[in-house]
Amino acid sequence: MTEILRLHAEQQYAHELHELQQLDDRPRPANWRLSPWAVSTYLLGGTLDNGFQIMPKYIGNGRLIEIAIATLTTDRALLLLGIPGTGKTWLAEHLAAAISGDSTLLVQGTAGTSEEAMRYGWNYASLLANGPTAAALVPSPIMLAMQTGKLARVEELTRVPADVQDSLITVLSEKLLPIPELNQEVQASKGFNVIATANDRDRGVNELSSALRRRFNTVVLPLPATAEEEVQIVQQRVAELGQALALPAELPALVEIQRVVTIFRELRSGMTQDKKAKIKSPTSTLSTAEAISVLNSGLALAAHFGDGTVRAHDLAASLIGAVIKDPVQDKVIWQEYLETVVREREAWQDLYRACRDLG
Repeated sequence: MTEILRLHAEQQYAHELHELQQLDDRPRPANWRLSPWAVSTYLLGGTLDNGFQIMPKYIGNGRLIEIAIATLTTDRALLLLGIPGTGKTWLAEHLAAAISGDSTLLVQGTAGTSEEAMRYGWNYASLLANGPTAAALVPSPIMLAMQTGKLARVEELTRVPADVQDSLITVLSEKLLPIPELNQEVQASKGFNVIATANDRDRGVNELSSALRRRFNTVVLPLPATAEEEVQIVQQRVAELGQALALPAELPALVEIQRVVTIFRELRSGMTQDKKAKIKSPTSTLSTAEAISVLNSGLALAAHFGDGTVRAHDLAASLIGAVIKDPVQDKVIWQEYLETVVREREAWQDLYRACRDLG
């Protein structure tokens, strides 16, 4: 039997959700699998009364998570906003898994997303044979969420063309979806809501209209506040990905994770960690997600082309690729950082040589 490469959140963490359901005796909104308290515990982690440990899915400001959950108990939709790599998609998936038990009702926003993806489409063979009928209707994930009282997710909402975005207005304000071809409408069942994600760093951003923005409560997800917090996030996610991909290598040592995180934080902030020197920032976002990717790539190199231990030369290529997005401007910034910061740190000489050897 073929193994699944990536399980949905509700499948991967089914044991945690089951334990929470068994012990959760607090009030639950209609069609919610867990109470708001239990959803928060699932996301932020904790120890249950029976001693069962819930692993944190989001490491950061817990109040933001509480605001997001509280929003979904109202008639307002939730917009998770932040630069790429701050965990918007990750959080949206786990919110849907914990609340609805189903994170698959997803519309992936792109420049080519059509109104049918937000509303409904048609089986054209049936449409030509019998005309517009209920049997010929192909519901969108949002329509299915309305019918079943679940959460729908819209990823990268600001990449969707403005006129398609606005097709959500009636759904969010009136909680119904008209089907004029059938002279019918779909009314949302209790429990229905929408979680959208967006960032303002992506090219081709389509600003939300004021009418649509008013239908959302916005929660801005920041980058990790401290280096320790970011290291913890990276360490946890790299371990999960390494296990899921069955990479036959040791997990990266803490010192390697700390070095990558330090480089990213320094280049993002334009200041060395000790605040003694200013440095230039590249055009890349250098998010936590990219740090995870660098270390995951290093893990794969060490597993298949090394001795199974992640070393500096396993990380160098992915590290350079993450920093240098603009081959002219970013290359100069990286070379300057390499020579003035990395080279001067005695414990980083292996990383300096590995990066220098790659040019």
